[in-house]
Amino acid sequence: MNADRLRPVVLTLAAGALAAVLTGCQQGGAAAGGAAPSVPAASTATPGSAGSAGSAGSGGGGTPTAAPTDAPTAAPTVAPVVKEPAAPKASEPVPAPKPKTTAPAPACVDSTPGPDDVDPDEFALYRIEELDGSTGKVNLVVRHGAWGCGSADSDGGPFVVTGEESRWALDQAAYVTATNPIVAGTENQRIGVQELIDWVDAHPDSGLVFRYGTGDDGAIHRLEEVFTP
Repeated sequence: MNADRLRPVVLTLAAGALAAVLTGCQQGGAAAGGAAPSVPAASTATPGSAGSAGSAGSGGGGTPTAAPTDAPTAAPTVAPVVKEPAAPKASEPVPAPKPKTTAPAPACVDSTPGPDDVDPDEFALYRIEELDGSTGKVNLVVRHGAWGCGSADSDGGPFVVTGEESRWALDQAAYVTATNPIVAGTENQRIGVQELIDWVDAHPDSGLVFRYGTGDDGAIHRLEEVFTP
């Protein structure tokens, strides 16, 4: 009897407690659900659009895209250094250029000599042209050439001329020497310019060979006859 009366009361209390528990669970679940972070959806934006979105954020908080650091850099161009020769000191003499050497004339020629065979210091004398006395000079009419090759039983070869006649000024105060046939003997003797003129005028076109030297004015200042047997 007592048990039957208590059963409805127990059931009522149990139902109330269960309802309170379910209500508390629902509120706790809602509160917990609001605090839980939501999972962002996967981004499908391209790198360009992501950069634009980052720059458009409030306060410019977007992170700038860093430039790649492994890009090759061009090597710097180094200009060549040109070393200039040092200038000579004022107290040092400037060296003069080396003179050009001229090949010596051949010992003798077997035919008409060419330009390279001509002896630059000797010529054959043919005539003398007197000039106005105020010039202090006379003209020697000469031809250049080279010594020919003589036979084995001869004392030497002849002087073989080439080219046309030319005129060379002789200073009337020049040092002149002569030998046979201008003077007797085979040794050179000094003579005056007028003595030479007189002999050449008396024996034109003799072709005697003379060795000569010029002065600063270009005229012949030294004339020496070459002895020929």
